[in-house]
Amino acid sequence: MSERVFQEEESNEEDMETQGIEVRIPLLEEQEEMVPDRITFVLVLSAFFAVCGSYVFGNAVSYSSPAESGIMDELGLSLAEYSVFGSILTIGGLLGALCSGKIADLIGRRGAMWVTDVSGIIGWCAIFLSESAWSLDLGRLLLGFGVGLASYVVPVYVAEVTPKNLRGGFVSLCMLVIACGMSMTYIIGSVLNWRILACLGTIPCLLQLVGLFLVPESPRWLGYIETFQQVSEHRIFYIFQRKYAKALTVGLGLMVFQQLGGLNAYGMYMSSILERAGASSTAGSITTAIVKLAANVLAVFLMDKFGRRPLLLVSASGACLAGFLIGLSFLLQDYHQSTDVVSTLTFIGIVVFTGFFSLGLGGIPWIIMAEVSEKSGALNFPNKRKGIGREPREYGQLVRFLACGLHIQLFL
Repeated sequence: MSERVFQEEESNEEDMETQGIEVRIPLLEEQEEMVPDRITFVLVLSAFFAVCGSYVFGNAVSYSSPAESGIMDELGLSLAEYSVFGSILTIGGLLGALCSGKIADLIGRRGAMWVTDVSGIIGWCAIFLSESAWSLDLGRLLLGFGVGLASYVVPVYVAEVTPKNLRGGFVSLCMLVIACGMSMTYIIGSVLNWRILACLGTIPCLLQLVGLFLVPESPRWLGYIETFQQVSEHRIFYIFQRKYAKALTVGLGLMVFQQLGGLNAYGMYMSSILERAGASSTAGSITTAIVKLAANVLAVFLMDKFGRRPLLLVSASGACLAGFLIGLSFLLQDYHQSTDVVSTLTFIGIVVFTGFFSLGLGGIPWIIMAEVSEKSGALNFPNKRKGIGREPREYGQLVRFLACGLHIQLFL
């Protein structure tokens, strides 16, 4: 009898959704109201240990650039073998993105971040101890899996433990810390051996692994555990309906353009690009790191003041111009023009590209994917399902790593 009543209630709820009526989940709303509307010590501590995963993200993506010459010389790798090492991170990222939502739902946000830490530590250790290409690739693959999982669960956890009036700024911190991870890797990698650099990569993983014991679980996930028996499970393609078409197109489209813009290709192979153009890879890496960090800090303050769209347009225009300069420099090189002109144009192009990309294209697509996953005017994704608001972000992750892998392979 109780089963029949439950099925009838579920059917009624689905009918209400079909008619455009929002179905409320009281316990989840109560959990949201329990989050303080001010900055507290626990909030700062939770955000700090969570964004350690974002630092690992930036560290892993940029590692292959300063380590390229050292690894190839010491292990005797060919360019093709090193290219596999650099790009296999995206394969691991795809695997991590595929199961990110399910892992975060089954064992919680903290549990998912622990998985990323263990995967990252093993991956960095494998790279540190490598004596051949296969162990390098295995370590990079494990690192990619952790990155794919972290790039989903970290911003989700930060958003869920942060009050609405502070959420935008705190989520933007994830992008800022990714930039910090990339910048520090460029700077440190220019003076340290690749094995030591890999060893240092375990530090933020260990810091997060221990720190997560000191912070609470996401209140929204705890509410989800209490109510998931009452929440219907929709098919994975539930969001592919006409009423969600605009949100899906905007969110996924931005993720595609973000990756096809070339940030990861430049980030992973910056040293070799600069060297082939006759520019200093050390000076380029350090300058790029400083500009990238400054642009991300600036973006945090400009994001809410000028809005997402104007900042995105400025960022895309500047990145497009910089990409044109880089392409022009190598075109001139093919026509045997002055090396000074080629190296200068390449240097300026990469620095300008990094600055403008970091100003908007680097972070805004992630924020928009999170915002359109919540109720926001006409852009309304389904919120009544296991893994609340999970699919848009999961699809965003998959599209991101697919586009990233495609662009890197075309670049190579």
